[in-house]
Amino acid sequence: MTVPFTLIPARDSDVLIVADHASAHVPDDIDLGIDPALMDSHIAIDIGVAQVARMLCARLGCGAILGGASRLVIDLNREEDAPGLIPLESDGHVIAGNAGVDRQARIDRFYRPYHAAVTQALDGMARPFILSLHSFTPALSSRDEDRPWHVGVLYNRDDRAARIAIPMLARAGLHVGDQLPYSGTILNATMNRHAEARGIPYLGVEMRQDLTGDASGQARFVDYLAPVIEACRNALA
Repeated sequence: MTVPFTLIPARDSDVLIVADHASAHVPDDIDLGIDPALMDSHIAIDIGVAQVARMLCARLGCGAILGGASRLVIDLNREEDAPGLIPLESDGHVIAGNAGVDRQARIDRFYRPYHAAVTQALDGMARPFILSLHSFTPALSSRDEDRPWHVGVLYNRDDRAARIAIPMLARAGLHVGDQLPYSGTILNATMNRHAEARGIPYLGVEMRQDLTGDASGQARFVDYLAPVIEACRNALA
């Protein structure tokens, strides 16, 4: 039976890492109707996120909640009524198996337990700070666009952590995208719900996937992000 999320308990920190797209898992009873090779690509998973999250937890003593099913099964970073919650297409690939599925059954099975776990974890923290961790592909198949950033920082209305993180990441030698390659004013459902709606400070980070595809790149991002998380938490939480 598929577990809708993985919980890494915090040791001695009120930082919670939330990773909506940390898994490429598809339960045996779900057939997406796509080439299995696509399950290793960006359309199925945020490459490198689970590994970076686990290493940050080990270094900082923080906790994490990692999504347990592929974003092609259900996109946890969407509102329940969003058209893309159960995607019918991703970067030019038709997800034929999602046509006509029982939408409510997938919400009840994956989406609500995941978000309930995030709520419960935050409720147990005195002064929580959230790191929302994602990764992005350096090139889309369906669009011709330049994506030179090493890391993107996303937010909606609350940009407090972003204003701390962006100069720190730039000083570390990274090419930082402010609200790039995606805008948190558009794609920020999980943080809108668990952070902004509750007044909890957070940092949204997108790492470039060609830099997080192996252990050495993942370790470098841990080195980049750990001091940024500590600085944001100390200033805001």
